[in-house]
Amino acid sequence: MSLVKLSIKGISYSHTQNGAYALILDEVGGERKLPIVIGAFEAQSIAIAIEDEIKPPRPLTHDLFKNFSDRFDIVLKQVIIHKLVDGVFFSSIICERDGIEEIIDARTSDAIALAIRFFAPIFTYKSILDKAGIILNNSSIETDKEVSVNKVERTSQDPDKVREDAVDDYSRFSLTELNRLLEQAVLSENYEKAAKLRDEISKKEL
Repeated sequence: MSLVKLSIKGISYSHTQNGAYALILDEVGGERKLPIVIGAFEAQSIAIAIEDEIKPPRPLTHDLFKNFSDRFDIVLKQVIIHKLVDGVFFSSIICERDGIEEIIDARTSDAIALAIRFFAPIFTYKSILDKAGIILNNSSIETDKEVSVNKVERTSQDPDKVREDAVDDYSRFSLTELNRLLEQAVLSENYEKAAKLRDEISKKEL
């Protein structure tokens, strides 16, 4: 299976759920976007890592992991988003120490927060991008440097349950209606809703 490199486009606040954000990844050399719903803590950690001029007074969890790894000569080489099940992305981080590689399972939001700090590339498989990627006709979302940490409020919400707690039920819509709603969500830059609609479309196409 071929890997596709991704870059971080930005973070979009959820229009339908408090404390939820959509992390937008760009297909390098392509037109597709991969929106991933993440929690507020992870969104804040990613935003801080992107905005180089902002330094928290004490290290965040992902900063602590980076400091720990540096101290023991552990290098994070790359992140791979390797699986998508029921709208949930699964990722692995590939680390190396003394020439020995290790593959560690991680939540995608954590893996990307670490990848930024290690300047490590992010990949996914073409099959996942084919299934979950969306093409924006009029992309005007926030770019990396425009992501404001002030917009990302702390919350105790578990990001792994963001999708489970969603109140929107799109299962009653037909494929035609879902595709129309997806187009409207993309045009209105509601990427969190677009991600849910995309997942429902994938279920119906199986």
